[in-house]
Amino acid sequence: MLSLQHILETNRMIEENKLDVRTITLGISLRDCGHPDMSVFCRNIYDKITKTAEKLVRVGEDIEAEYGIPIINKRISVTPMAIAAESCRTDTYVPVAQAMDAAAKQVGVNFIGGFSALVEKGYTNGDKILIRSIPEALTVTERVCSSVNLASTKSGINMDCVREMGEIIKRTAELTADRDALGCAKLVVFANVPEDNPFMAGAFHGVGEPETTINVGVSGPGVVKRALEEVRGKDLGAVAETIKKTAFKITRVGQLVAQEASRRMGVPFGIIDLSLAPTPAVGDSVAHILEEIGLESCGAPGTTAALAMLNDAVKKGGLMASSYVGGLSGAFIPVSEDAGMIAAVERGSLTLEKLEAMTCVCSVGLDMIAVPGATPAATIAAIIADEAAIGMINNKTTAVRIIPVPGKSVGDRVEFGGLLGHSPILAVNPFGSGTFIARGGRIPAPIRSLTN
Repeated sequence: MLSLQHILETNRMIEENKLDVRTITLGISLRDCGHPDMSVFCRNIYDKITKTAEKLVRVGEDIEAEYGIPIINKRISVTPMAIAAESCRTDTYVPVAQAMDAAAKQVGVNFIGGFSALVEKGYTNGDKILIRSIPEALTVTERVCSSVNLASTKSGINMDCVREMGEIIKRTAELTADRDALGCAKLVVFANVPEDNPFMAGAFHGVGEPETTINVGVSGPGVVKRALEEVRGKDLGAVAETIKKTAFKITRVGQLVAQEASRRMGVPFGIIDLSLAPTPAVGDSVAHILEEIGLESCGAPGTTAALAMLNDAVKKGGLMASSYVGGLSGAFIPVSEDAGMIAAVERGSLTLEKLEAMTCVCSVGLDMIAVPGATPAATIAAIIADEAAIGMINNKTTAVRIIPVPGKSVGDRVEFGGLLGHSPILAVNPFGSGTFIARGGRIPAPIRSLTN
């Protein structure tokens, strides 16, 4: 039974430290919707999404009201569309994205993920069509998110796709230039992508998943920061232990919400993703946690070590709180979505190169990075290749969500709004990578891919 102290502590975490459930994401398989006729296929996916998800928002709101736990987002993920739509006779999947967008609007979710392709070892025809469709699809829709997995520890890195994604990101930025390249904020490139991630823009319903599933992403950087204030002056063992205990409490809140949503919707419970997901709001920052541990500013020497400890302790605490932990689970470092990261960039302590080093030990990668609009496509591709290599060699998920903002340069700022926040434009190494990227082919999988 929960003691009065535990109840009061949870209420305090919610009211004072911005604890929330960041998202309930309903995964839906669309593998039974295929049809050669595009209009029929679009109708099939619209009907299945709207029917399956018709109660999602209401259930989330009811749980929020009954338990007093803020549930910020209700979202949908679907089968990677390059797979689901491959039987269609077409040269573009833009109508599919529009059908997904219409379905998302109908049921009231803020994002729908799964306009995705898995190409770490090569392309199918559906993969090629989907990737070519991304720029226009993200321009003409509001709620559709797209992802491409182009590397894995088992398969290596598809460098042909790396080169293409540099060009796709540039094209998406150009088409959404009137919105500060907002389309790129809905596009992420992965290595070792998880199939049960509830967070956007990378969520999709993996091929190994059941017909439907509920995945929940929790948050709580502010709660961790507040807990660490109580152990100031103590050694790092005490810091790690405090993070573990706090992550346990945060995850139990997510577990409660996930089980209730699963029961009320009659959908299997998938996983809890216990990632610390920051927001632009003051008091909800991963960077501020690192500074509470003892750094003058995020990005200072020692940042990677502190982040490694934070990420590990979050996982250890969360695993004790739920038998079904998955997704990404750890600590996110999206620049524009974290008030402390933004401040660190502005004061000059946090650079693109330091962020890359930090991605070696945290949950994802270079996330929500705004760079000058004049950055060449080959340079963007090379940044993707570097992150993919980190993921491949270290057998972890890495990703790039980079936004080359047309007309902006270092010293400028860009405003995305909402949870996407705002960011200064980060400097990019000016030396070229074009010859390397132009080689194409596939970087072979590392020797560790042969281990059992």
